Amino acid sequence: MPREDDDDALLFDMARHARRAAEITAGKTLADYSADDILRYATERLIQIVGEAAWRISDSFKAAHPQVPWKKIEGQRHRLVHDYGAIIPDLIWEVATVHCPALVREIEPLVPPLPDEESPLRTPSAPKPAAPDRGTDTAKP
Repeated sequence: MPREDDDDALLFDMARHARRAAEITAGKTLADYSADDILRYATERLIQIVGEAAWRISDSFKAAHPQVPWKKIEGQRHRLVHDYGAIIPDLIWEVATVHCPALVREIEPLVPPLPDEESPLRTPSAPKPAAPDRGTDTAKP
């Protein structure tokens, strides 16, 4: 079944942001999470992006991959965006620490490889040092 043009990019976004939500909550406790507004807001935003990308995936792709809980992911995004006053931190914690890692494992094989030397799902590392400028001679006579 052919993919829609944007499905690959949307899958990449889902995997990348789900992985990041899991990473920023790793090694923390629910108490840490509950006490840290910045961590909570960042986690909520990452999960929101996962849901938005899932919502935009083509219906044909979703139908071909019913093992992915598309409706639950989209529903979580809806809650974060429209019912923000009813967000339950314990549930967002569970999404980030349990469901996001499981989602990454589920969709990672569906993300096509990029023509890049690094894995497309890795968190960006430190910038590579700039190559020396070989076009100018900085040596003084």
